[in-house]
Amino acid sequence: MKKFNIRKVLDGLTAASSSSSAAAASLQSGNRENDLIQETLQSEHFQLCKTVRHGFPYQPSSMAFDPVQKILAIGTQSGALRLFGRAGVECFCQHESGSAVIQLEFLVNEGALVSALADDSIHLWNLRQKLPAILHSLKFNRERITFCHLPFQSKWLYVGTERGNIHIVNVESFTLSGYVIMWNKAIELSSKTHPGPVVHISDNPMDEGKLLIGFECGIVVLWDLKSKKADYRYSYDEAIHSVAWHHEGKQFVCSHSDGTLTTWNIRAPAKPAQIITPHGKQPKDGKKPEPCKPILKVEYKTTRAGDPFMILCGGLSYDTVGRRPCLTVMHGKSTAVLEMDYPIVDFLTLCETPYPNDFQEPYAVVVLLEKDLVLIDLAQIGYPIFENPYPLSIHESPVTCCEYFADCPAEVIPALYSEGSRQKRQGFSKKEWPISGGNWGQGTLTILRIHAFFAVLYKLKTAKVFEKPRSKEEKSSTEIVDEDPFAIQILSWCPESRVLCVAGVSAHVIVYRFSKQEVTTEVVQLLEVRMQCELNEVESPECGGEQASAVSTPGTSSSPQTSLPQSHPSSSSNNSSDGLRDNVPCLKVRSSPLKQSPGYQVELLIQLVWVSGEPPQQITSLTVNSAYGLVAFGSGNGLAVVDYLQKTLLVNVSNAELYGSTDPHHRQPHSPRKTRQPSAGEQTTKRKLRLLTNNHNLYARDNSFSRSRSSSVASIDRESREVISSFYFCDWLSKKSETVAVPSLWVGTSLGSMLAIALTVPSTPEQRMQQPVGVSFCGPVVRLKGGILRMAQLDASGILLPHVYESWYEPNAPEEEREQPRRHRLTSPPSSQENPDCQYAVVCSEKQAKVVALPSQNCVYEHNITETSFVLRADVVTMTTGVAIACFCANGHIMTLSLPSLRPLLDVNYLPLTDMRIARTFCFSNQGQALYLTSPTEIQRITYSQETYDNLQEMLGELFTPVETPEAPNRGFFKGLFGGGAQSLDREDLFGEVAAGKASRSLAQHIPGPGGMEGMKGAASGVVGELARARIALDERGQKLGELEERTAAMMASADSFSKHAHDVR
Repeated sequence: MKKFNIRKVLDGLTAASSSSSAAAASLQSGNRENDLIQETLQSEHFQLCKTVRHGFPYQPSSMAFDPVQKILAIGTQSGALRLFGRAGVECFCQHESGSAVIQLEFLVNEGALVSALADDSIHLWNLRQKLPAILHSLKFNRERITFCHLPFQSKWLYVGTERGNIHIVNVESFTLSGYVIMWNKAIELSSKTHPGPVVHISDNPMDEGKLLIGFECGIVVLWDLKSKKADYRYSYDEAIHSVAWHHEGKQFVCSHSDGTLTTWNIRAPAKPAQIITPHGKQPKDGKKPEPCKPILKVEYKTTRAGDPFMILCGGLSYDTVGRRPCLTVMHGKSTAVLEMDYPIVDFLTLCETPYPNDFQEPYAVVVLLEKDLVLIDLAQIGYPIFENPYPLSIHESPVTCCEYFADCPAEVIPALYSEGSRQKRQGFSKKEWPISGGNWGQGTLTILRIHAFFAVLYKLKTAKVFEKPRSKEEKSSTEIVDEDPFAIQILSWCPESRVLCVAGVSAHVIVYRFSKQEVTTEVVQLLEVRMQCELNEVESPECGGEQASAVSTPGTSSSPQTSLPQSHPSSSSNNSSDGLRDNVPCLKVRSSPLKQSPGYQVELLIQLVWVSGEPPQQITSLTVNSAYGLVAFGSGNGLAVVDYLQKTLLVNVSNAELYGSTDPHHRQPHSPRKTRQPSAGEQTTKRKLRLLTNNHNLYARDNSFSRSRSSSVASIDRESREVISSFYFCDWLSKKSETVAVPSLWVGTSLGSMLAIALTVPSTPEQRMQQPVGVSFCGPVVRLKGGILRMAQLDASGILLPHVYESWYEPNAPEEEREQPRRHRLTSPPSSQENPDCQYAVVCSEKQAKVVALPSQNCVYEHNITETSFVLRADVVTMTTGVAIACFCANGHIMTLSLPSLRPLLDVNYLPLTDMRIARTFCFSNQGQALYLTSPTEIQRITYSQETYDNLQEMLGELFTPVETPEAPNRGFFKGLFGGGAQSLDREDLFGEVAAGKASRSLAQHIPGPGGMEGMKGAASGVVGELARARIALDERGQKLGELEERTAAMMASADSFSKHAHDVR
């Protein structure tokens, strides 16, 4: 991946970060002592690359299975290729053209895969390496590819086209054979109409020299490859969708567009041996059944001990309106119709043998749906499904936000898994997941092994807290959002205490605590908050980025009024004096008792209410701290701090009150509201809350990315409404006279201000539950250009100070058994007279980053990140050898800056922002890890660490493992003596250049792939490896038989000699 110069400027939003003169971090005067901090992170410690993709393949289009290697491949409409083995073995590949994958064919047990694309190209993939690569490509120029067939243990690929012709490709060299089956030779010469595209190709299971060709119009031809003519032609009035052989090669079944199945004897082409309509109503008068929907695919599998299986999709009656898609399993006299949640894309029957000329013994069916992958157990009564080990259900409801924690406490994951395993549905098949190929990677780093494996541990449904709106009046209050009113907008999680806090689009915040005991909550603890702003538009001074003015200290007169509003009970008045909706939350809280299973349980529900006919502002920032027992959230109206232990509201102030007398903005009065009460329609359409990202600038810019990119950047500068954009709880030194850090809350706004609120938290657990938390406002600390995205704290040596937290304890345990909570706080080293500063505040905004010394509040380092774009996501991350700021910009650049000096270490143009989904879900984590939602159903993980990049090969799993191919079925003595067994064919004599000549050069173009010569040799030799191994095995058997005969003769000679000596002794 190419690295770009920081000074390089691209057009529009794709412009690179034009840091220009401010590209390097600048050291402010008077702070030269900070040169003593030794930074270990260098640019060579960073390298950006994709690692693993998880989730369900978006818009799947095709599927294939290797029955020996036990590997499943899925192709998509965007040209992606996903390969699945055992749990934890996954791989993602991408065709450069991006065309849809229409068909996949495994070279069984050879570690290779052929893909056919909608752009009429076929590709050979080498799966013997951890990162599969294309070895060969062949691009057809004059004909469209419609169907491909690769016989088992063959190196010749049959390619059917839209014109009705069949071409043959050598998969070793990926060159066309001169042998071509033309459509006009395959059908009757008397036929004047074109038979349509080729929809099926397969060879007779018992005779490789006979090829069955299905044309769309309803004609099927049995073609003799040696004589180059048609043996039989089978004609039916309805179009064909698929064909399936009986393993003995004497019958085949066709599925048709009218919902019928026709069974043909190969030697009786005049009429079908049987015609059935599986889902058609049979008229009593003997007439033809009513037509049904097309049967898109049928498979015919035999068993040695019982009736054969006939499995099909489609074919339902037209009068079944609204019925879900179905898979039909016909076994003997029983017919089972299995309903699916989504439309069926494809299905495959998994069988015990890879040989088509033996009893198939089917044991499972893989069903690829539009949004799911289902495996059905055919061996158990009722056809239960297998429990899916892959994390394919992350899109069960649309993903709205992501947070990534790469280094959780060791006990958290087992705790989540233990409780999450109880949530799993029952009734799964008792057998193991049959897609079991590949091996796990042997990562040398713990984080790498965790990184390679991805599983859903626990699911939490927040909508259970609320009543579902039923009447129109109830729905009107929830219609202030365009999306699901229960959708989650922001997450805040403390892994150490396991306290989880979520903010929803309906202006609500829910605090959860983790418990191993089941409880029944009679009444959900509710706190209603009334946020009202009298000042609206602000005019920001032009000194953005300058040092803030005088800072007010706790307890001074600059603190705003401390008379805090109380929570409003749900029984408050629904309308104000002028008839407008007032004091009403957006969602109605559940009134019946709530049974809460072990796991995350509701501790407190906080709801913002309507104010004088205005719906509550969307929540733009959220944080929770377990050491203080506090939750802070903000919006465009102000911020609120809630004590979730005492269930009280501590702070509810407007943005202007945060500044006190030091407000640098000139605010204009809120426009008076008209006394006329608007209609319900006007109320719901006037102000819509939109589900956007954690970045507050995306909240307020009305989907700027849907417009031109240049206008979206300009809209940033025009943004005038101040919004609370970020929070950070920490212990800090607010004054030079202080020697002990005190609890505080740092607040960042969309206009670049960082402010501080000092907290007085009672020291003992008993006092904490009885005494209120004290609050005093310290005013602004520093100002930056652009909205504040992230804040963090370093100690005097430049080491990141972890957040303060309280260890987890069982909240539902009896008082006498409950452990005393252990509060973890890190104290900064004492300051000296030469350097009174012993802490550093790291502040990153959309435009720049600053490092401020504390308690002097001097800006010691400053760096302009971008001028032409803006930062979407910023995180302070811990690497193996140091601390850095990681940024993702709207122009697609990923950057890292060292701390505390803010030196640029990485700048890569990685991912242009083309989708709001990326902005909503992109997040960084420690150890060089990051992820984002690359499609509505898939998570893409990336790394920006050189160490992870170097160990990537060890982290990834092996797709191909050496496995012996099962022995071919025994032909039997009489079949071998009188014939009747499977007839082999030397295709080289028919399709080779000597016999068939060269194909036309204009027909297709060969394109060598980037897989390398070694991979080409490995795959090419592997294609016919089984045949070679079979010949060697026969030679070895003959040699062993010869040796056995020699040993037998020697033993007989020895016996004769012994007998003679015995007679002589007598």
